Amino acid sequence: MKHELVIVLDFGGQYNQLIARRVRECNVYCEVKPYTTPLAELKAMEPIGIIFTGGPNSVYLEDSPHVDPEIFTWGVPVLGICYGCQLMAYTLGGLVTEATDDSAREYGKTQTFYDTSCKLFQGLPQEGISWMSHGDYMARVPEGFSLVAHSNACPNVAIADEARGFYGVQYHPEVNHTQHGTDMIRNFLYQVCGAKGDWTMEDFCRRTVASLREKIDGGRVLLALSGGVDSSVLAALLAEAIGDRLTCVFVDHGLMRKNEGGEVEEAFRKWDVQFVRVDAEERFLSKLAGVEDPQEKRRIIGAEFGYVFRDEAERFGITNQDYLAQGTIYPDVIESGKGDADVIKSHHNRLLPPEVVARFKGVLEPLDLLFKDEVRQLGRELGLPEYLVMRQPFPGPGLAIRIIGAVTKEKADTLREADYIYREEIAKAGWDTKISQYFAVLTDTRSVGVQGDGRTYDSLLALRGVTTTDFMTADWARIPYEVLDKVSVRIINEVPGINRICYDITSKPPATIEWE
Repeated sequence: MKHELVIVLDFGGQYNQLIARRVRECNVYCEVKPYTTPLAELKAMEPIGIIFTGGPNSVYLEDSPHVDPEIFTWGVPVLGICYGCQLMAYTLGGLVTEATDDSAREYGKTQTFYDTSCKLFQGLPQEGISWMSHGDYMARVPEGFSLVAHSNACPNVAIADEARGFYGVQYHPEVNHTQHGTDMIRNFLYQVCGAKGDWTMEDFCRRTVASLREKIDGGRVLLALSGGVDSSVLAALLAEAIGDRLTCVFVDHGLMRKNEGGEVEEAFRKWDVQFVRVDAEERFLSKLAGVEDPQEKRRIIGAEFGYVFRDEAERFGITNQDYLAQGTIYPDVIESGKGDADVIKSHHNRLLPPEVVARFKGVLEPLDLLFKDEVRQLGRELGLPEYLVMRQPFPGPGLAIRIIGAVTKEKADTLREADYIYREEIAKAGWDTKISQYFAVLTDTRSVGVQGDGRTYDSLLALRGVTTTDFMTADWARIPYEVLDKVSVRIINEVPGINRICYDITSKPPATIEWE
């Protein structure tokens, strides 16, 4: 079955796949393509609409990314976001310049006013908050365009040529910070592009199982299993596709949360799949000894995971005609750097050594275009129990990136206990279902305290809690003070070496969810 298709042209922004997530949320299939994709290839895909993403460049610079101007002549509606808006204006004869004063430069949450007679804003409030992030300015909009949104500082927040189906917005409707942003994208899809909405997770599941079965073609798969929702869903997907030709390898690197290794093993021993647990604490901690840089920690852990999987493949007779599978999802990809996007932090599953990759026929990552909430939808589609689908996210590098500075077993044990108390009290208070992710961070800061009438000079522990749907943007969770108080009192009294607690109230962006 051929689906309606919207193409998202990638110009290197950090939220590009989030745009695709919003489109799929509206039940319209989409694919992300680099801006360098030849126009003939785009035409052959027969899209009903095209979305230009944001990006870090200035459109008027010689080395900035551009598109074939013919893209505006073949009758397909276009929505430009941030850089994409400025690119549209520039290509069609407008003037884009560097903002020289605060009146044209905008960042963060901004009160915005919309012309609701424009198709993009039909049925929406005339005022709302939009998320701005631009230092350039459309000093002159192209002929045929009208101004359809403004802020107190900027008269051309959004532009439209409704006759040709061209729309541009300076802000980011794809992020949660923009009120009614998804509704604006939905209006573009349904009111402008004429979408009917024929894409569902049920269909994705069916097509992916069939695709995996065809690709693996009688071979075997070694799955890098962490026990988190991503790899658990992938295990179910692969089991559906290839049955007992799947081997799940769980590497306990000594950096798991308290009791987590046993919980993962207990859960997967009940499955009708081959499950292998590898005790590798000493192996990983020795590699991490004295390493403080977070990127280097991630690189070491990613590489060592790969070497463990290579060794286990040898042990179980998995050949170079078989596959390695990872539960990589899109936030891992985009934050690790893709195309022209900056590297925010390299995820461990993007750092396999080339010699490990060469050991297998290929690496399967069928979830790498999905966001966390979509992975959970897929898990339900596959019949996974809710406790696995809604499992608290935990990064592959584990506590190594929640210990600021060098990692030691002593620090890991300290953080394990503090994190356990935090999670236990959150659950007791009934907040475990209200917060998307919550954890403790052992900082490299020490402070003076007083305990038992004596001076202490111990570690500062940070608590983090966020709410999010996609894990690309997030807001800090408003945990009640009385809950935080119980957590603080218990940790100070029960965990030696910690004498001060703080709570992180930073959203993403500008921060990331993890500290490293």
